[in-house]
Amino acid sequence: MSACDRTYLTWLYVPGDRPGVVAKALASGADVVLVDLEDAVAPDRKAYALDATAELLADRHEVPVHVRVNALDGPLVGREVRRLAPLPGLGALRLPKVHATADLDRALDRAAKVPPLYALLESALGIEHAYEIASHPAVHGIALGEADLRADLGVTDGRGLAWVRGRAVVAARAARLPPPPQSVFPDVRDAEGLARSCAEGRALGFFGRTAIHPRQLPVIEEAFRPTEAEVARAHDIVRAAATDAGALALPDGRFVDAAVVAGARRVLALADRPARASA
Repeated sequence: MSACDRTYLTWLYVPGDRPGVVAKALASGADVVLVDLEDAVAPDRKAYALDATAELLADRHEVPVHVRVNALDGPLVGREVRRLAPLPGLGALRLPKVHATADLDRALDRAAKVPPLYALLESALGIEHAYEIASHPAVHGIALGEADLRADLGVTDGRGLAWVRGRAVVAARAARLPPPPQSVFPDVRDAEGLARSCAEGRALGFFGRTAIHPRQLPVIEEAFRPTEAEVARAHDIVRAAATDAGALALPDGRFVDAAVVAGARRVLALADRPARASA
């Protein structure tokens, strides 16, 4: 798959067994609504969550709706994929704990129609196979599941995930996928901590973030938008490139090439993106 030009910044998780919450999420300003059938749903509510989600996806929605299914090696995922994959309102399936491309193929074996897939890398084995997973023809994006990664790796704080995060960013780029979004920030009351964490993720190459509450959306939106200085620099680069097809030097002496020009155009496209998230 070629690099996607969509500028999804905010991905909002909602439990699949709470249709009223899902409806509010669709009106929240999130770029993508992630209906969760896995961790957010109690075992005795799984069947209802699937029924409610299938009803939701019987129609298309203005906001893309992705669904995180249950464990790929568990008893529920087969029925979920078979039922949801053909529905017109499904934007993509989000697959948990993908360890290798064989997991993706098994999931697709259950689908009469092949939907776009987003693979969650949540184990050491998944990280080792990150590029192969990202290169699978049905995969439209990858992301980290950091809570499970911490447990699998025995990591006690974020510093232990630095290499893992970089690996995910590199794998996505090498496979010509969009940059991965950051994993959720669990404290919905700590807006300052969320903003700092987003700044760190942006510096590592992540783009956007998954959220667990609508109040997190505007913080994420602001954190990943280009600054005024970045926009001004991008305008300088694009103007200079309009008069020179090769590598060039800007008036202030900075040297840029085609890759930098392409990056500047992405900055300007993001700056022009309407702000949709609201508290």
